Amino acid sequence: MSLGSSARKPIHTRSITMDSYLREDALWELEAHLVDVKSYDFPTKVGAMHKAGDPVHDMTIVLLVTQEGLITDVRAKYQAAPYNAACMAIEQAYRGLVGLHLLRQFRAAVRERFGRVDGCTHMSELVVLLPTVFVQSLSAQRREQAEKTGKRPFQLEGCHALAVTSPVVREHYPEWYVNPQEGGKRRARQ
Repeated sequence: MSLGSSARKPIHTRSITMDSYLREDALWELEAHLVDVKSYDFPTKVGAMHKAGDPVHDMTIVLLVTQEGLITDVRAKYQAAPYNAACMAIEQAYRGLVGLHLLRQFRAAVRERFGRVDGCTHMSELVVLLPTVFVQSLSAQRREQAEKTGKRPFQLEGCHALAVTSPVVREHYPEWYVNPQEGGKRRARQ
C-alpha cells in the first residue's frame, strides 16, 4: 500500500512469522522467526559481497510455556547474522527468559534482562511479540470458559472495537453491551 503516486524502490524487507503449537503434554510451544533481507548487493567489512535477497538476519526463538503462561524452556538460534559468531554468542543468554510469565510484566522484564549490550536488539524485539500470540492461541479456550462461568470475555475493553459501548459488542456480546445513549457506564473489569 503506497501513500502516494511517487515511484518506490524496495530497499529492506523484514519478515516475521509466529506460530503456536499445543503439545500432547498440554504445554505450548511458541515459535518466532525473523528474517531481514536487502534488495541490493553490498560489501561487507571483511571484503565479501552480501548478495541481494540473502538474509542479513535470520533468527528463531522457541518458548515452552505452561497453560498459565510460565516459560519453562527456551531455545534461540541464528541461521544468519551480520557479525556471525559474535551475534550468535548471545543465543544461550535467552535461556534467561525461563521463569518469566508471558502475561505479567513480560516486556519490561525482557527490556531489563536483555537491554543494550545484554542481548540482541532483533531477538528482543521478536520475543516481546509473543505474549499477544499466546493470548490469541488461548482465545477459543478462554471464550468457552467465559461462556461456562458467565464471566465477561477477556477481550472486551481491550481495543476500540471491543469497547462495551461499541456496535461490535452490542452484536456479538449483547449481555455485556452498555448503551452510551442511556448514560450507562462501562462495567468494571471482572
